[in-house]
Amino acid sequence: MKKTISQALIFVFVTLPIFTFASVDTVSTYSKTMDKEVKSMVITPSNYDEESQYPVVFLLHGYSGNYTSWLENAPETEKLADLYQMILVTPDGNFDSWYWDSPVDPKSQYETYITKELIPFIDDNYATIAKKEGRAITGLSMGGHGALYLAIRNQDIFGVAGSQSGGVDIAPFPENWNMKAYLGTKAESPSNWEDYSVMGQLHLLSQNKLPLIIHCGTNDFFYQVNLKLHEELTYLNIPHTFTSNPGGHTWDYWKESVQYQLLFFHNYFRENPSE
Repeated sequence: MKKTISQALIFVFVTLPIFTFASVDTVSTYSKTMDKEVKSMVITPSNYDEESQYPVVFLLHGYSGNYTSWLENAPETEKLADLYQMILVTPDGNFDSWYWDSPVDPKSQYETYITKELIPFIDDNYATIAKKEGRAITGLSMGGHGALYLAIRNQDIFGVAGSQSGGVDIAPFPENWNMKAYLGTKAESPSNWEDYSVMGQLHLLSQNKLPLIIHCGTNDFFYQVNLKLHEELTYLNIPHTFTSNPGGHTWDYWKESVQYQLLFFHNYFRENPSE
């Protein structure tokens, strides 16, 4: 018996994956404090909707880097904006600013820039959760120091913070990374080297007010200062997540670390809804 066409043909439906990409904007904001334009990259989810509200994570680059460093060296980071439905902002830290308001150089006022100029710009121009429960900050190396330093000093602005291989205690490194250009020499201005270090800000912390996540590889030259920070936080009974695992001061380490840190932030945002 002959088969009809409808009997002879077998249709197989295959669902193909839909590939979407986050959107990346380069923005320039004028800093009145420093009298200059400062660039940032802003990464929004592929389904970004102006009628929605998104949490924001600020990612700070390390020494000798700039606002493009995260996406140039860890391009997969932009996919995490989609995965966790968050906005990522990568501000320029002027190569070596350490994100301080320098007591020596009035043209290097990055704490004021980020907290009082950049954040209002992001909130005014993007669909953000414009309160601390919707805002996180982290970074690598110099940026890891900057993230904790800014968050601890501005707990009304940041709800959660992290550090990846951060230079969290600057005291052992008085001749490194041009820090003395912004603080004065350690011999001439010893108090600056205490006051402008993460370790010098711990007295501002209290239990369960600012969740912290700290990563550092055991082969990193900043490992001992990160271990010291962990021990001091433990002594002060400040809750925090500290991970030390094999790894050095490398992008391979940071590309893995940032995934865990953004998951940590995602869980925080989910547990602290905007309404």
